[in-house]
Amino acid sequence: MENSSIPPAPEGAATPKAGSGTKRHLVLAASALAMLALVLDQITKRIVESSMYEGQVIDVLPPLLRWYYIKNSGAAFSMGEGYTWIFSIIQAAVLLYVAVFLVRKIRVWPWVLALGGLMGGVAGNLTDRLFRPPSFGQGHVVDFIALPNFAIFNVADMFIVCSMIGICLLLFTGRELDGSKSVAKKEPGHDAGAEQQEQQ
Repeated sequence: MENSSIPPAPEGAATPKAGSGTKRHLVLAASALAMLALVLDQITKRIVESSMYEGQVIDVLPPLLRWYYIKNSGAAFSMGEGYTWIFSIIQAAVLLYVAVFLVRKIRVWPWVLALGGLMGGVAGNLTDRLFRPPSFGQGHVVDFIALPNFAIFNVADMFIVCSMIGICLLLFTGRELDGSKSVAKKEPGHDAGAEQQEQQ
């Protein structure tokens, strides 16, 4: 008979999910990704400001990609110009909500990437709003990436869009912040099979 000093796990106790990490590591990873996105965004904007003049266009991979330096007072992709203060408040609220309420709940890497990228992208454009001319809270965002028949955007916008796509996919597949699958998204026939077993 084998003896063990380790007591058996209580029946029904939750087991760690595959691919999950410790809470602290996941929060740190999300924060690091957000910081990376913020730094990349601000560095590229500084390079554009120091090497180009406003309105200048530089072909990179014509006709697919070019740099087009503009300053945007609106939201992502130059939408809603003239409402800078409103966008500043919304971005600050989004960043605070994600950082304080959501990141603390993540338990799996897909949500780390989605929320970390979103925080970094929002922080990048919010930094412009707060600290660039013409005034605090009403600063103009530097945009410079131009694609054919598309809006002009920046690195922060890229992180925001990619993160939102990831979040939509996670929500669509029913993946919760802790990695569990929501009841509404369980595989078809699961409940029906359970009912048949109960009737037998």
